[in-house]
Formats: sequence, structure tokens, C-alpha cells
Amino acid sequence: MKNTIIILLTGLLLGLTACSKGEAKQVNIALTTMQCGMCESTIEKGMAKVNGITNFDVDMSAKSGHVTYNASIIDLASIEKAVSALGYQANETIADPVAYEALPACCKVGGM
Repeated sequence: MKNTIIILLTGLLLGLTACSKGEAKQVNIALTTMQCGMCESTIEKGMAKVNGITNFDVDMSAKSGHVTYNASIIDLASIEKAVSALGYQANETIADPVAYEALPACCKVGGM
């Protein structure tokens, strides 16, 4: 009886783990308007709050972001839109003009 309960609980935990992970995908996003370390921090912190994104690492030198996300929760277009809402261009999705204007001078194209 004890072994049966352990087997059932193990199966339940494995099933819940599989369901919670969903379909993990990875993609790189061009962040061509990113200018400085403050931009990097703003993007990483902002994207950490987006439901469905499990990791968003910014590569400042390559002006890109490497994203791992749950495709059953969010899609690439929504991720690009979330970056745009922070004031930055993501691939071909232009930065939200109001968010861009609110960025510090060093974070705007041409910067300081």
C-alpha cells in the first residue's frame, strides 16, 4: 500500500511538472535601439515581469536579447510588443513613441 501511494504521488508530481513547463521556445530578438547599460537593465527587469517569459538575457555588445519563453502562454509578437512598451525597438516592431520619449537621454538613439 505504501509503495502504491509513493508511485501515485511520484506520477502526479511528474505530470504536474510536465504541464507547468509547457512548450519552451528560444529566440533572439534584435534590440537595435539599445544604447547603454541602463537600457540593458530596463529591458531585463521589464521582461522579467512578463508572464510566459522564463528568461531574457540582453547581450549589450550584440544589441540583442536571448529569450526563453513558454509558447503556450506567450508568442513572439507579444514579446516584441512588450519590449516596445518599454521604449525599445524589438526586431521590426518599433518602440512605443510615448515610452521612448520617457527614456533617459542616454537611452535614446544618439544618446548623450
